[in-house]
Amino acid sequence: MSTVHILEHPLLQHKLTYLRDKNTGVNLFRELVGEIAMLMCYEATRNLPTEEIEVETPMAVAKCRVLAGKKLAIVPILRAGLGMVDGMINLIPSAKVGHIGLYRDPQTHCPVEYYCKMPPDISERTIIVVDPMLATGGSASAAIQFLKGYGCKNISLMNIIAAPEGVARIQNDHPDVEIFVAAVDEKLNENAYIIPGLGDAGDRIFGTK
Repeated sequence: MSTVHILEHPLLQHKLTYLRDKNTGVNLFRELVGEIAMLMCYEATRNLPTEEIEVETPMAVAKCRVLAGKKLAIVPILRAGLGMVDGMINLIPSAKVGHIGLYRDPQTHCPVEYYCKMPPDISERTIIVVDPMLATGGSASAAIQFLKGYGCKNISLMNIIAAPEGVARIQNDHPDVEIFVAAVDEKLNENAYIIPGLGDAGDRIFGTK
């Protein structure tokens, strides 16, 4: 089964508290999503391979380490996933960004694809799929399957809040994909929204309803 990493850094949990608050306005909510994504990205990339190089300092030659191997790609699931990209790019500016557009059918709660644009070398990159919420897991599972269809093999999933149902779906559909979350909440309600959650992340990021 997929490994689930629940990230409990105090700064991350502090910011998540204000993200949940219904009184948090659009500007602050958007800032918090970016900051949380940056903190989570730091943890999600902890095991990236490095290699040793020599750098000449003003005093001497130092043996230092740089990232090695495959390059990174961030793939947000539109539209809410866009809110996480800037914070991650601040840490890894060389990463390429692909986009997958999926929406949840209000009747079936199943994902429907409407857009896809990937870097041409996406199959050669280490990929982090991002979406603030992992509810039923349908959209995330579909996005991961789509990437696997491109030949991608090294894929992780990063969500701010998850429901147990969504975690179980990814573990069942994609046992090779690591999951990084800041919290696993209680359950889904009858409309497949996470409880207690934080409402609709896309609406709160972009000020829409």
